Amino acid sequence: MRAAPKSLAILSDGDQDDPILSVVNLIDVFLVIIAVLLLVIVQNPLNPLLSDEDVVVIKNPGQENMEMIIKEGEELTQYRSSGEIGEGQGVRAGVTYRMDDGTMVYVPE
Repeated sequence: MRAAPKSLAILSDGDQDDPILSVVNLIDVFLVIIAVLLLVIVQNPLNPLLSDEDVVVIKNPGQENMEMIIKEGEELTQYRSSGEIGEGQGVRAGVTYRMDDGTMVYVPE
């Protein structure tokens, strides 16, 4: 009996040196990484729009283009500042003082 030539032995090895298999393994690893990142984004407590809690988000506070977004359950309400000072009717209810330690004290009249 004669031994098979080396070139035929390499061709008969099959899937051991197939470069496509390593690419498929890399794709699997990236899919797992993407799934983990998506779970982190959805469960992030700083993501108020995907949580079940009621949330108020204030963008640009104290500026003319201030916006306030209120999420109550599934309902989103957006308020935009017009830049005008509001007026209304009412009476003075008391005075608030800020103490040296930063606490606030309200004194009703």
